[in-house]
Amino acid sequence: MTHDNEKGFTVWFTGLSGSGKSTVAEMLYHEFQARGMKTEILDGDVVRQNLSKGLGFSKEDRDTNIRRIGFVADLLTRNGVATICCPISPYKDTRDANRDLIGNFVEVYVHATVDEIAANRDPKGLYKKALAGEIKDFTGVSPDAPYEIPENPELVVDTLNESPEESLQNVLTALTKLGYLESDDVLIEGDRVHSGQTDLRVHDTGHVVKES
Repeated sequence: MTHDNEKGFTVWFTGLSGSGKSTVAEMLYHEFQARGMKTEILDGDVVRQNLSKGLGFSKEDRDTNIRRIGFVADLLTRNGVATICCPISPYKDTRDANRDLIGNFVEVYVHATVDEIAANRDPKGLYKKALAGEIKDFTGVSPDAPYEIPENPELVVDTLNESPEESLQNVLTALTKLGYLESDDVLIEGDRVHSGQTDLRVHDTGHVVKES
């Protein structure tokens, strides 16, 4: 099924580092492609390496990075692109400003706790270092770098209790109910070729590495 005159929209994943934003975003990207939709991913880390190169992690720099992502997402959305954003985006005011700018905006809060991520999803040991005070300005851990939980997101996916496949299904169902998709059927099963647009690890075969 192709969409010749599709309506653009932005799916904005927000949550702590390691919560699973990029994983679900990659899966959603392939679902949009399978539906013949124009789609792009704006990943927080990837954008920082390019559009926001040189920015630090002060509140001002974080806000600047998120506003830049929102600006690009708005341009894409206005041109009929199903845009997927997955930066941490810790501050409510900046997320809300992007909602107001873009209009067709679906906020998805990817819920996971600091303790669970530190225990099970911290291969580089960054959370452990932050909890020990060895890394400053670490979102959700450092007092000066809070994560502000969304108050009224269109959807909450709980990656503590849901598999990535279940979270994807919940996103597809929400988008269908909101009128952005015709069906919430999952069209892509099994391993997915890396989009090249997120910081997920890629296997030698070109597929996304499944994290344990």
